[in-house]
Amino acid sequence: MTAFAGNSLLCRLALKQTRIDPATFTLIRIISGAIALQLIVRTRKRPPGKAGSWASALALFIYAAGFSFAYVGLPAGTGALLLFGAVQATMIIWALHEGEQLRVPQRVGLALALAGLVALVFPGLSAPPLGGSILMLSAGIAWGIYSLRGKVSGDPASATAGNFLRAVPMAVVLTAALLPWARLDRTGVGYAILSGAIASGVGYAIWYTVLPSLRAARAATVQLSVPVLAAAGGILFLGEQITLRIVLGSVAVLGGIALVILERRPALEPIK
Repeated sequence: MTAFAGNSLLCRLALKQTRIDPATFTLIRIISGAIALQLIVRTRKRPPGKAGSWASALALFIYAAGFSFAYVGLPAGTGALLLFGAVQATMIIWALHEGEQLRVPQRVGLALALAGLVALVFPGLSAPPLGGSILMLSAGIAWGIYSLRGKVSGDPASATAGNFLRAVPMAVVLTAALLPWARLDRTGVGYAILSGAIASGVGYAIWYTVLPSLRAARAATVQLSVPVLAAAGGILFLGEQITLRIVLGSVAVLGGIALVILERRPALEPIK
């Protein structure tokens, strides 16, 4: 979870404190993640680059690009909360579409989480930038779709490695299209490499390694710590402020999602 929160901090650090642009950050992050994951898959004696799909790679690319461009203006904690809320809401709504029944506390929790997301981006003096919020919500929806597609893959780590590899040409096209605005910065490149290779590549590998040993509720609820860790890191390393709107929104989103997750019947498919 520290690695996942680290993605938010590294991206925000790069785009706030260095000259690197979001498209270049996305490209370097995806390339670094692809290389790290290919090496990890090779050490497991599995064929690299074979798993995954172009559809999942597109969802991964939309997430990564939206994530980077959103953090041009969003604080780390707010961005992580919007991302996490959109991911979990997407997966819960899909479960409803597939016929999963929610009990009354779960319905209350889902409504509370969605209300929290709306309250966060509703216009006001302390509202985060609307454009960045929409981009981060879009990134969260894309990651939710990616996660749902990943449920049917036999080996999530290998699938993620293949999807990162397929996402590289998409990131190249984006960077080429925005070449007039491209800016390189040595420190920014370093943050992008850390985000791709360590926070993404190694982070995903560790998560998929320990996931089978976690119960469904534990695996889902432990993810509630990601926005909290990102917000704490933003305060410590970026000097970001926490507003009352963010506090109340966090309570609504995280509390609502916790209600849904903790009330899930054991037989139902876990949210990952």
